[in-house]
Amino acid sequence: MRIITLNLNGIRSAASKGVFDWLKRQNADIVCAQEVKAQAADLSDEMRAPKGYRGNFSLAEKKGYAGVALYARREPDKVRVGFGSKEHDDEGRYVQADFRKLSIVSLYLPSGSAGPHRQESKYRFMDHFLPILKKLRNDGREYVLCGDWNIAHKEIDLKNWKSNQKNSGFLPEERAWLTQVFDELGWVDVFRTLNAKPDQYTWWSHRGRAWEKNVGWRIDYQIATPGIAKKAVKERIYKDKRFSDHAPLIIDYDYEL
Repeated sequence: MRIITLNLNGIRSAASKGVFDWLKRQNADIVCAQEVKAQAADLSDEMRAPKGYRGNFSLAEKKGYAGVALYARREPDKVRVGFGSKEHDDEGRYVQADFRKLSIVSLYLPSGSAGPHRQESKYRFMDHFLPILKKLRNDGREYVLCGDWNIAHKEIDLKNWKSNQKNSGFLPEERAWLTQVFDELGWVDVFRTLNAKPDQYTWWSHRGRAWEKNVGWRIDYQIATPGIAKKAVKERIYKDKRFSDHAPLIIDYDYEL
């Protein structure tokens, strides 16, 4: 089973850069996308259901904002849109597809970088979502939560960690929250079970030639329950071509969907 997660930074923009042509060659079973930035009427047939896939969406009410998608090769047994927070469900931040005993989620945490009001929204998301993570972890199903979590967990996960300790995405409270997700609730950062190297990033600022210099952040994750996490066999951050300011995170699992 191959799962790809990618923040598109606009599905129409990414499509114009060839993301759907690229996907045709990836042989992925599941593709989770974030920051769709579109309304239903904006989606072409290819965006709704790329060849060989069925698409499920949670789109923001606000135009050109947020939104998540989950594409699957087979029909899910059940699809859930939203996680019960009106503020964040209206922004299109959660879609879940169930396949027998496995659930895949496309998830997009708020960014707090636009100012204190957005950071407060991010904290509200975290407060609401933590008990849900606890409940999911204990419900007997396996989960893979894919997406842009907008938090770099450890110093190894961003280039300039010293100068970013007071910036959204690397605040002590955010990092402690992710530590709680991993250490207390027992979720697994799947990429790090396969790759412990530094300089492994999934997002680069448009400023200061960050991409060229690989001055990045690892903020896109596949976070899973231990059973399915143990089935992960191969990881890749795809950087050969750019579709967005994020790179696709690809993980293969020894598991049949």
